[in-house]
Amino acid sequence: MISELCVVAAVGVLSVALRSFRNQAFFRIGTLGFIATSFLAGWLLGGSMVLGAVFASTWFLLPWLEILTRVRRLRLPLDRQLEKCAPPPSSRFPDFSTLSDEMEMLGFEHVDDVDWNHDDTRHFYRLFYNPEKRAAASICLLEQDRFSFFYVTFTSRGADGRVFMTWNYPFSYGMHLLPHTVMNTVDEELSVEELALSHIDFLGRQRDLELLPLQAESLRADIERELRTQLEHNIARGILVRDKNEMIRYSVRGMFFLWGQFLREFIRFS
Repeated sequence: MISELCVVAAVGVLSVALRSFRNQAFFRIGTLGFIATSFLAGWLLGGSMVLGAVFASTWFLLPWLEILTRVRRLRLPLDRQLEKCAPPPSSRFPDFSTLSDEMEMLGFEHVDDVDWNHDDTRHFYRLFYNPEKRAAASICLLEQDRFSFFYVTFTSRGADGRVFMTWNYPFSYGMHLLPHTVMNTVDEELSVEELALSHIDFLGRQRDLELLPLQAESLRADIERELRTQLEHNIARGILVRDKNEMIRYSVRGMFFLWGQFLREFIRFS
């Protein structure tokens, strides 16, 4: 029994060590190692390969704990009006000043700081615009309970109605994107300059693309409109449903959609 325990512990420690490397291959092997550790614990310590398979499968079923305890009770407004606000302090967003400086060094003008709040959820946007590149940009911070993350976007609009967006959103997105939105998702560790260059390259790969000039004063209204349209699109797709008082929540289908997004995320990092 001691030898089996040592094997399980060794695989677990090796998995943690591999995930500490910045190398993507090592990180993925380490993630698979966690599944292997769970399987070995059930097989070698529990004495059953079936038990090992059950232990390993818990990694794929674990998201349901979050879905059933938090997401199922989540209610958010359908209309999300952005209000002017002060930027978050460095204690909540340590990289904010650096990101803003990098954006302005690329020729993007600071337009506005806006956010929307509901209960423990806050979504902050610092909006930028570059008239020469016909592109808008934003630095976004999402805070929910004690969990928070940030991402950066670059957006251009085509004369044919398509919206081209480059972003480093760190997770699989929790809703269906609008049909006219064309996404370019890049590594979250890229710098602002690398993101901007990726967006330029992304636009260059589009055929017969004519970009529309954007109006700096309309950026806030554009975001509000896109958010509302996206929510209505997901209601039509059955991912969201309307609740009382113009609130929305995830449907049962939406919960399975979120689980599928987790599995995509897990495969991407494993």
